[in-house]
Amino acid sequence: MGWTRFRETETAFASAVQARFAQYKHHVLATLRKDGSPRVTGIEVEFQGGELWLGMMAGSMKAHDLRRDPRFAVQANPGPDAEMADGDVRISGRAVEVTDPAVMARFASLVEPPEPFHLFRAELTEVVRTGVENDELVVRVWRPGAALRTLRRGNGDDGVREDA
Repeated sequence: MGWTRFRETETAFASAVQARFAQYKHHVLATLRKDGSPRVTGIEVEFQGGELWLGMMAGSMKAHDLRRDPRFAVQANPGPDAEMADGDVRISGRAVEVTDPAVMARFASLVEPPEPFHLFRAELTEVVRTGVENDELVVRVWRPGAALRTLRRGNGDDGVREDA
């Protein structure tokens, strides 16, 4: 499922996630190397035309990784606040390479990436936001075809409670 469908099904949650990514330019992308081990690299993500885009320099190792195995996770930059006041946001999914010259030209006109570049559209498999509310750790999890789940754990709690 693409960003537009996610935003249509979970409007407020999608807006909060997008706003969290908009706070900083650089984020962290996790891909899988040829041997299956993780690779973590910096990336700029773009929300344009109803999609979540991952653009990267031509020939980059992360592009090679995604061409071989499209699974990824991208974590919003936590920023300088050690308290994580704005929460922690992660999007996981599959990267679909885009080679259509018109789509790439439209993206380049909006973002002005270094050329040449690779462009991938994100198909979402999970979106997670973790934060603190009223002294509770609150984790919101969305997956395609399922309702948004909210899990809570207070300081000293023995377990996790799920909102009904």
